[in-house]
Amino acid sequence: MDAQGRGRADDVDPADQWVLNPNTGEYELRLSPSAPQPAVPAPRRSAPAPSRSGAPRGRTATPVAPGRDVPPPRRRRGAPPEEPLPGRRGRRPVKQKSKAKKALLWTGGTTAFVLIAGAGTGYFYLKHLEGNVGTTDVGDAAASNFSKDEAFNILIIGTDKRTGAGNEGYGDAGSVGHADTNILLHVAKDRSNATALSIPRDLIVDIPDCETKQEDGSSSVVPGLEGVRFNRSLGEQGRDAGCTMRTVEAATGIKPQHFVMADFNAVKTLTTAVDGVEVCVEKAVDDKKSKLVLPAGKSKVEGEQALAFVRTRHAFGNEGDLDRIKVQQQFLGSLMRKMTSGDTLTSPTKLLKLAEAATNALTVDTAIGKVGTLKDIALELKKVPTKNISFMTIPVVDNPAETVKATVVVDPTRAPAIFDAIKNDVSFTEVKAQQKKEKAEVAARLKGTKSAASEVRVRILNGGAAGGSAQQQLAYLQTEAGVSKSENAGNAEAALARTTLEYDPGQADQARRLADIMGLSGSALKPGKSVTNSQGLPAMTLTLGKDFKGAGVKLNSSAAAAPEVEKSTADKAQCAS
Repeated sequence: MDAQGRGRADDVDPADQWVLNPNTGEYELRLSPSAPQPAVPAPRRSAPAPSRSGAPRGRTATPVAPGRDVPPPRRRRGAPPEEPLPGRRGRRPVKQKSKAKKALLWTGGTTAFVLIAGAGTGYFYLKHLEGNVGTTDVGDAAASNFSKDEAFNILIIGTDKRTGAGNEGYGDAGSVGHADTNILLHVAKDRSNATALSIPRDLIVDIPDCETKQEDGSSSVVPGLEGVRFNRSLGEQGRDAGCTMRTVEAATGIKPQHFVMADFNAVKTLTTAVDGVEVCVEKAVDDKKSKLVLPAGKSKVEGEQALAFVRTRHAFGNEGDLDRIKVQQQFLGSLMRKMTSGDTLTSPTKLLKLAEAATNALTVDTAIGKVGTLKDIALELKKVPTKNISFMTIPVVDNPAETVKATVVVDPTRAPAIFDAIKNDVSFTEVKAQQKKEKAEVAARLKGTKSAASEVRVRILNGGAAGGSAQQQLAYLQTEAGVSKSENAGNAEAALARTTLEYDPGQADQARRLADIMGLSGSALKPGKSVTNSQGLPAMTLTLGKDFKGAGVKLNSSAAAAPEVEKSTADKAQCAS
């Protein structure tokens, strides 16, 4: 007799208790035929678990437990009566293809984070697993909340911590962990694309002064350092992930809103949870230092072998950190493909293993350590197609101050363009703009007659775009678009995130023409009042916001010239060399 037949819930495989609800496309916990449970188990109070630093922290353990009674589903009118449920649950019914496809569509949104140390989890189980996730209060280094309607930057940190279970035996015993692997993940506002920018650990940077929270609740400031390796921004002198976030902003001008950090053990547990990740090497590998042994061609790695693959510096290229970064990016792409594959997403067993491995490995800032926020991030990340996730590394050159080259510095000729593209939400892949559906009355602003370009009267203000943008757009409108009745009105009083066009309702035909020329959405058009131009005639007001991509570039296009940079995308398998 099986465990359920004996009535002992604690002997049941947890994965067998999750049953696909074909009406919702979600897995639900069912402990008995008559008691379907909510998709997220109810929390149960438990003693605080120790933090990764050894100090106790408040946690709420939420083991699987019977929830509230749920009334049986109502029978549809005219349907025959249902047969009584048997005394014990039988085999799970075979899913039809249409149901499986629906399940895949729903569970495709459950991948939360993919990082070099690796982490992902299903949102339906996050509440149960929230107690596994470590949090660090980094003060104002992180945003106070997560916004679903804006572009966002998450700093992913893989530490070389040698303390704690699963992290021993890798040299430098007892190390608290430095910022060994670092990826700044930028997710576009329209979720059409994302950029994963690797930051070399040997990059020479200035580390700012950093306020950190102590275990007793007090704060102290760790003095900054000038001209040191980036990896020293974490761990040394008590620097936390907030110090690393501040260092990223100082070095690139890009502010991370949140961070996700994991250690060596995460790579091992996560790859084991998904039954291995496929990698490829052009030549056979036998690295005595990392103990990585692989034949030429494709292989599947997990556990210790997966960790050796992402750690090795001597098996590829010139045996330096920059070549290791390329290998890690290839590994990440393969990991993302495996985590989002139907084989993983339609398997409750794999999803539960994945969830346990990921949450036990993660430390995040306090603002995203909550169930609802983690779920929101998961849902936003799953919107980005893997073909439009670009992996690249900050352009660098050898440190000119060194005779024996061991560190690098930011390339002043190539890097600024990369940083600006990310700050301005420019895609490094060709994507179609994904605009949110607007309400009918807003979308209707674009419908109707359009005046001739020569009849459009408009004053241009710079309200957050790059310096000189108003004059450059004016030149384009006058010489290329035929909008001869346009003029530069200087800077706006306040900066705007989005470009707007304000006009009197009687100028709607002019507004539609300019919207067509510039690729403005209906929501960018603001019916209001006209202004008087330099000739004393009524004119519209065009205010260029931070989303302005350059003179002549339509705002509903991704055609803004992204700088040339060596990159790879998450959808394509590559072989390390």
